[in-house]
Amino acid sequence: MFSVYILLSEKDKRTYIGYSHDVNQRLQQHNSGQVRATEHRLPLHVLFTEEFETEREARSRELWWKSSSGRNALKRYFKERE
Repeated sequence: MFSVYILLSEKDKRTYIGYSHDVNQRLQQHNSGQVRATEHRLPLHVLFTEEFETEREARSRELWWKSSSGRNALKRYFKERE
C-alpha cells in the first residue's frame, strides 16, 4: 500500500507533496532535516493523505497534485478552511 501525502510547513505555510509506503516514517525524516527539499521549512505536519494499491497509482496522483489542476484544488481546500 502506498500513500500520497501533503505536508504543511508551520514556518512558511507552504506545502510539500510526496508519496511513500510509510507516511509516518517519511514525516519523521522530513522533520529531522533528512530531506533537502524541506530541511529549512520545519516543522511540518500532515495536511492529508490518500492511499493507493500500487506505487504507480500513487506516483500518478502525486504528479496530479503537483500540476496546475492539483494546485488549484489545494488552494480551494485552504479557502474552505479559512
